[in-house]
Amino acid sequence: MTHTSEGLKSTFLPVLFRDDAQCIVGHLSRGNSQWKLESQGEALLIALVDDSYVSPSWYATKAINGKVVPTWDYMMAHVYGDLVIHDDAQWLREQVTALSNKFESRRDLPWKVEDAPEDYMVTQLRGIVGVELKISRIEVSFKMSQNKTEGDLNGVIAGLRAEEKTDFAQKIHELRS
Repeated sequence: MTHTSEGLKSTFLPVLFRDDAQCIVGHLSRGNSQWKLESQGEALLIALVDDSYVSPSWYATKAINGKVVPTWDYMMAHVYGDLVIHDDAQWLREQVTALSNKFESRRDLPWKVEDAPEDYMVTQLRGIVGVELKISRIEVSFKMSQNKTEGDLNGVIAGLRAEEKTDFAQKIHELRS
């Protein structure tokens, strides 16, 4: 998200955190005007780590007094920094390769940038620009049923597991410990 002369602009992008450079990198379509509009001040990346609806039927309190309502639990980060635009084919190739490798790594037969014909990749790279957010600060926020009783919290964990949100249930369990 950037504040520009045309107001706030935002684009949803897959990105990678580069620990070595303390930055976040990605790319967007050359046709997206956001990259052309200079960011006035810091740019903001909103990263949703995990989230889930929480049903009031999961709370032990529901059986006691019925004083429960639905809510949403989440883990997120607001990452602020200076936005740098990259219009360099080598930088873009490295970023696209790293992004593809990350998301393809879970597959039995991962696709690689090198699998595509070189002339096709050159054309595709001309259609994008790179973005790099040089991190200046990070604000982490979470709501993970931490204000609930032990019985309600156990109900949330059981409900999440029943809905196959086991990773999120485990995160809540670990926060409680």
